[in-house]
Amino acid sequence: MRIVYAMDFDGTLTTHDTLLAFIRYAKGTTAFWMGFLLHAPWLVLMKLGLYPNWKTKQRVFSFFFGDMTIEAFDTLCQAFAKDNRHLLRPLAIETIKKARSEGVEVLIVSASIDNWVQPFFPDVKVIGTQVEVRDGRLTGRFLTKNCYGQEKVNRILDYLPNRKTYRLIAYGDSRGDQELLAFADEAHYKPFRL
Repeated sequence: MRIVYAMDFDGTLTTHDTLLAFIRYAKGTTAFWMGFLLHAPWLVLMKLGLYPNWKTKQRVFSFFFGDMTIEAFDTLCQAFAKDNRHLLRPLAIETIKKARSEGVEVLIVSASIDNWVQPFFPDVKVIGTQVEVRDGRLTGRFLTKNCYGQEKVNRILDYLPNRKTYRLIAYGDSRGDQELLAFADEAHYKPFRL
């Protein structure tokens, strides 16, 4: 039977969340802190469960990157991946290489924006949160639902709809991966930490 690995990105394949690292890389430390101070009310409401995670994430993303050209954004994403390879967990990279050499299909399923995840793994299918672009510029909104929780399962089923034709092995590390781990035939929680 065909084997498919579905792997979370932030915290599973990386040592920490890349949204924050990407914003700091793109905008600098001062702008990073100013932006988060301006968004503190929504961040607090999100932590209290009173404001949706995806809306908070979209607000922050829009603040920092809304109206940027897609070309400039993609160039920034490529540079971020090139300059931040140290964020990747070595055991995770070895696992992906070994799986691919054995003919296993590897999917990276992430709530992060796929534009900056894909350059870390140019030869692997990335299923992430996609950004909306109009007239060559980021609108600041998401084109897809935030790829978190149940949405990870939904997006895998969109990509590979005939579930009976493959064995799914999932890797995750957080609350956002619980549905994916439960959906898999085999689940690995925080697998690459030594």
